[in-house]
Amino acid sequence: MMMARPVPDLADPAPLIVAIATTGRAPVLRETLRHLATLPDRPDLVVLSVADPADHDGDTAALPFPLTVIEAPRGLCAQRNAVLDAVGGSGVLVFLDDDFLPAPGFMAATRAVFAAEPDVVMATGRVLADGILGPGLDHAEGLQLLAAADDTAAAPEEVYNGYGCNMAIRLGAVARTGLRFDTALPRYGWLEDVDFSRRLAAEGRIVKAPAMQGVHLGTKTGRSRGVPLGYSQIANPVYLMRKRTMAPRRALRMMLRNCLANLARAPRPEPWVDRRGRLKGNLLGLRDLLLGRIAPGRIDRL
Repeated sequence: MMMARPVPDLADPAPLIVAIATTGRAPVLRETLRHLATLPDRPDLVVLSVADPADHDGDTAALPFPLTVIEAPRGLCAQRNAVLDAVGGSGVLVFLDDDFLPAPGFMAATRAVFAAEPDVVMATGRVLADGILGPGLDHAEGLQLLAAADDTAAAPEEVYNGYGCNMAIRLGAVARTGLRFDTALPRYGWLEDVDFSRRLAAEGRIVKAPAMQGVHLGTKTGRSRGVPLGYSQIANPVYLMRKRTMAPRRALRMMLRNCLANLARAPRPEPWVDRRGRLKGNLLGLRDLLLGRIAPGRIDRL
């Protein structure tokens, strides 16, 4: 049963909280928590949002920061909303994927951005390497890339949206608006970061902060099958375009790029990508678009 208010009282009136929504990847999560424990700049609290108690099997006794586990309905948007329902309305909340490794200094840089720039409502970091674009990186490879990273003092710059694997938000702005992730985007909620970003943009600036560095391992275990993802590559941009949280030109360009990539690589797909499944999902999405029945939630029937 989901807990309504599981977060303990924190001494800092403006805490930095890390939230990780995870499903079916307990070994990956365990390594990420161990990494967070090694950082010299730690969060004030870590909140895990799980769909099943087995999603978290680690020993938290030795962690150098408070950790709270909450249960929520399965799905990235629902699990992230459970975090927003549980935390207070002050401070900064950093959503991390369960396979994102922040560099030393990430938390300190995040605090600095929000302290120095009061009109910033969202900040996303510099991804040094993104395993989602290839076969994925293991934990050791991620640590090597972090060790080789250079410090950067580059100023934050405005961007269209945050990247969901590392997305920090000002909780005061969320509290004012009651903003939540759109659960009409089921399962992994593809493009939920764009939708949330553009709605939050009405409250202030969204920036990319190069000093907030990290590596996204892009771990393939627990990822969605190709057909539902291919369908989402059509349905979700159409849905966001109709909501006016994604510019039509950007949505159409994304759909075209994904369809062409899946079509071109389907004959000889990469071992780590179900290109044929994605292409089939693309075609099903285009069919439903023509029939006037396209909707993100239809992936639950695929």
